[in-house]
Amino acid sequence: MTSIWRDVSVSTLVAGFVAVLVGFTSSAAIVFSAAQALGASPEQMVSWMWALGLGMGLTSLGLSLWYRLPVLTAWSTPGAAVLAVTQGVSLAEATGAFMVCALLIMAVGYSGWFERLMSKIPMALASALLAGVLARFALDAVGAVVHAPVLVIAMTSAYVLGRRWWPRWSVPVVLLVGMGVAAWQGQLHLSSVDAAWAWPVWVSPVWSWSAMVGVALPLFVVTMASQNLPGVAAQRASGFDIPVSPVVGTTGLASFLLAPLGGYALNLAAITAAICMGKEAHPDPSRRYTASAAAGLLYIALGLAGGTVVSLMAAFPQALVLAVAGLALLGTMASGLAMAVKDEQHREAALLTFLVTLSGVTVAGVGSAFWGVVVGGLALWLWTRRPTASH
Repeated sequence: MTSIWRDVSVSTLVAGFVAVLVGFTSSAAIVFSAAQALGASPEQMVSWMWALGLGMGLTSLGLSLWYRLPVLTAWSTPGAAVLAVTQGVSLAEATGAFMVCALLIMAVGYSGWFERLMSKIPMALASALLAGVLARFALDAVGAVVHAPVLVIAMTSAYVLGRRWWPRWSVPVVLLVGMGVAAWQGQLHLSSVDAAWAWPVWVSPVWSWSAMVGVALPLFVVTMASQNLPGVAAQRASGFDIPVSPVVGTTGLASFLLAPLGGYALNLAAITAAICMGKEAHPDPSRRYTASAAAGLLYIALGLAGGTVVSLMAAFPQALVLAVAGLALLGTMASGLAMAVKDEQHREAALLTFLVTLSGVTVAGVGSAFWGVVVGGLALWLWTRRPTASH
């Protein structure tokens, strides 16, 4: 325990806070839409925040401290998008589908099947996948200057100066400058924060074949392809050899236990995990696990005080969140691009992976991260495949 406290630093704590800030504000609205689409009451929607917050928090905190590696989990954002357009399925039927999806995640996780699949993806493609996912946030940060030029330019200036004079503290300084400018402009609405605890609400599952086919299977596919796959890629591209099978299996187990309370699907984080795994979190990679552990504690607080945290996150202007995310991820994105194009043999296939991932295209309900790997992998296979000898 003493060594853990010794490993904690201001930069890792800030990285954990930024990861939670970005993860929550960027997709909470989609989760609320999913709950509404399934007919959840206001009390049940708060229960979803309780279950998801505790699920993300306990798994992130527990796995990070157990392995002493930066393991960060998240709710399935593409899964929530699938649920948000679901029609004709009751919340009880969806709960049964959540549990089946969780069992499938446990099966591919604990069996080692998913880890074996990931081991076949070249590092260049994994790095390009990560860079493509993160580049979207960098572009959003640039686009935010149109709506909040003073705020974004001030934060960017703080980042540039920080990287020159105090590189270890550049992201904390960016966040402080952003909050200061937002408060000066009257955009930081801390006075609207309301204190409200969250309470769990149990929903008994109902088993329906239509929900299994229409909810469980799509939720499983998009969670594995659009979340866990880039999550593992982020770990590998950042140089962390995190055990894939038990970690993915644990997210499935946590989802199964929390499904009746609103924990529809948990998975590995990618974008927010990159914030905790980058050198901005801490120059020493062996101490970056405290960033994801800190994020875990914040997610637990989010779950227990769901109402308070919802209003707290809403107090930050969107431009501030976009800017701090884009700037915090620049170093990790640059490392991913460098690794992607390092090997000349893999360079063009990695570029295809990067571009398809960056496009954000969705086909058959599956996000661009999966299709980026598919396109890049097929191209690499064709270009490096030895022609068969003619007889």
